[in-house]
Amino acid sequence: MAKLSNPAFNNPAFQPPQAQNASSAQSSYPSITPPPAGNVQNFAGQASAAQAAEMAALQSQLEGAFAAAPAGAHQTNRMTVEDSIHKTLALFGIMLVTAVVGWIWTLGAISPTAITQAPSMAPWLLGMVGTLGLGLVIAFTSRKKVRPALIFAYAVLEGLFVGGISAYFEVLWPGVVMQATLGTVIVVGVTLVGFMSGKLRTSPKMTKIFTIAAVSYLIFGLINLVLVWTGVLPQFGVYSVKIMGIPLGLVIGAIAILMACFSLVMDFELIKNGSENGAPREFGWLAAHGILVSVVWIYVELLRLLAILQSND
Repeated sequence: MAKLSNPAFNNPAFQPPQAQNASSAQSSYPSITPPPAGNVQNFAGQASAAQAAEMAALQSQLEGAFAAAPAGAHQTNRMTVEDSIHKTLALFGIMLVTAVVGWIWTLGAISPTAITQAPSMAPWLLGMVGTLGLGLVIAFTSRKKVRPALIFAYAVLEGLFVGGISAYFEVLWPGVVMQATLGTVIVVGVTLVGFMSGKLRTSPKMTKIFTIAAVSYLIFGLINLVLVWTGVLPQFGVYSVKIMGIPLGLVIGAIAILMACFSLVMDFELIKNGSENGAPREFGWLAAHGILVSVVWIYVELLRLLAILQSND
């Protein structure tokens, strides 16, 4: 831009900002002589080498991160399928140990010198009452905090119940324990395969129906048990009633097994959804407890159903 004709207006205060900057730059900075072409090439080569080294280091770090084992439940403190399986196996291990105690305790009442050769009912009655009470405590307190100690205690009492009732039934109906065990493995396996294939899923409506049916069945079972113990009803109570020559216990038992399978699917979904949503790791114990309850439920129903079949032979 040409300067104004009046020299007074050549003062920078009257010049546009662009002209001020240009004038300031011309007066403040000396002329810069560009470096030789060889130096520019050296600088460019050094920068390229540094960038290549940085990229190689970054790639090495990424490869190490991908090669490392994925973070597990211990590192993330989140629920995973693998960790839930380990918890389930731990509970079944505790249950099996105390089941042996319950079995020996039940058969210990049978001796050559005893007047009556009846097995003891104490182990499975203790286990049944204990699991019923402790199960309610776990159900109502786990909404705020899961307490693994209560679940461990439940597994101990569940073992006494399973071992005691198994020994009792085996004395009265030989062979039913092995058959019920095999049947339980098959039912649980088929349910697991159906769930993994996506064919077995729950729904809010079905869950509500199941909850009502399960509570009703529990009340029915307790009333039936009391009526049997008091001598009002025969050995299996209402289960012994025959309709068109078919024991009612077979129909009730089949429905109960289906309910227990639905309960097992709910437990599988709890593990799946909890792992996908990053639920706290402690909820794995709650899922493991649910699987333990469902599997034992299936086993006991099969045990009773097989005993009813033998009684009608």
